[in-house]
Amino acid sequence: MTDASSFAVERRRLLQCGAVIGALPAFARAAEPAPLQLVGPWEVSGLAPAASGYMFARLQVAETLMGAADDGAPAPALAERWSTSADGLVWRFVLRPAARFHDNTPVTADAVVRCLRAAQVAPSLLSGAPIRSIEADGPGTVAIALAEPHGRLPALLAHSSTVVLAPSAFDAQGRVLRIVGSGPYRIAVLSAPQRIETTVFEGYDGPRPAIARVRYLAAGRAETRALMAEAGQADLAYGLDPVSLQRLKKRGQVPIAAVTLPRTAVLKLNAADPALQDLRVRQALSLSIDRAGIARALLRDTELAATQLFPPTLGDWHNPALAPLRHDPQAAAQLLQQAGWRPSPDGLRNAAGQPLRLVLRTFVDRPELPLFATALQEQWRQAGIAVQIAIGNSGDIPLGHRDGSLQLGLGARNYATVPDPSGTLAQDFGPRGGDWGAMGWKSDAVVGALDELTRGTPTAARATALRGRIAQVLQDELPVIPVVWYRQQVAVSPRVAGVRLDPLERSYRLTEMAWRG
Repeated sequence: MTDASSFAVERRRLLQCGAVIGALPAFARAAEPAPLQLVGPWEVSGLAPAASGYMFARLQVAETLMGAADDGAPAPALAERWSTSADGLVWRFVLRPAARFHDNTPVTADAVVRCLRAAQVAPSLLSGAPIRSIEADGPGTVAIALAEPHGRLPALLAHSSTVVLAPSAFDAQGRVLRIVGSGPYRIAVLSAPQRIETTVFEGYDGPRPAIARVRYLAAGRAETRALMAEAGQADLAYGLDPVSLQRLKKRGQVPIAAVTLPRTAVLKLNAADPALQDLRVRQALSLSIDRAGIARALLRDTELAATQLFPPTLGDWHNPALAPLRHDPQAAAQLLQQAGWRPSPDGLRNAAGQPLRLVLRTFVDRPELPLFATALQEQWRQAGIAVQIAIGNSGDIPLGHRDGSLQLGLGARNYATVPDPSGTLAQDFGPRGGDWGAMGWKSDAVVGALDELTRGTPTAARATALRGRIAQVLQDELPVIPVVWYRQQVAVSPRVAGVRLDPLERSYRLTEMAWRG
């Protein structure tokens, strides 16, 4: 099937998914306003919170015990307040007293405990916390006892895999049969994997949303999503490609909302590889990268050229004082020469008769990554480094990390999957490295700083110093090489007001939106 025909088939299929509402009698359609139509690339892969909890959290159907502010700081959610014991070993979370599930039963501590215990099953994020017990302390308080202090606990309890569902959502074996949450919207129609329709939950204990009905459709092609926005078939279109964004901006009929995300395209390097164990070679690889050129040509946005690992949206971690990563081919050539890699007649760098050849693995799950890889390949060729690109799936990079065969891997790392990035960084740059982080590299300074951040409760000044130390070491030693940052850009219908994008991608913030006029 050609691209054009597959595009047409997908568009017809999506329109058919939306035809259920359109097929209602005219008097029924007139009695209620049209739903807010969202379209994005994400499908419902299952009902378990670990699989698709993020979808139901974004649509504000299900809630987590804790929330997060834009900067990742803990915020109320189902828990209206929380406290910890003086020794940091016991946390208590007091629930909103009027919170109710969509089956009109109250949100109780027992219901929350059941969901959190289920979320502890390995390899979940919560399974890595030093939790001794999760218990109900009366009907409205959840008590969590720890084996040792763990300052990241509130951030873990804000992750979508810990969404809280009503007891009626589960069967006798604990499997999720239906989504019964406690948010301002409840499920009206769920047709996995593509379609979710919601309506206002009248029993919600907060303000009533101005938009009463929401419909989400999953569309795999970015071009489809952009055309739906242009044609007025989508009020918000997520996951747009640079070419479509440029067209939409040029035509000016559909406004674009944007926010920088805590995600970075990074090169993972095997620092134990004979060609890469020399820091000068890693520095030369970085200096050979024209990040502004890649950002301009492929993302149409030079501000996304990564000057350091952490993008500006991670305000506590982004350090403007760091000397920025730069493009300097002459400095790269000097470093390679110092490391023993000298030019040869075929244009490649050579050491002891061995050309500097590397294999770069990447994947198509994120369609921009093979394009980045091609640009990097050419920039490194000009530096005398021959790079072969191996395009597979996203599991190839972790597999290469574990069996030691990886040399270079190009991926996109979200450093705020949990609102506090220190947890993700501990996975990536801990003593043994990580699937998407260090390989053959270890820094006692980074390990110690991350341990203090994740296990202790440092003062604000101390935490700032620790984060600065981590950022500096990663910038200097380059266990991974940042390439570009990411920006979420969403096409917004002119008829919708109050759109404010979440930099942590936890919520669509539907309750802040309203119809214009």
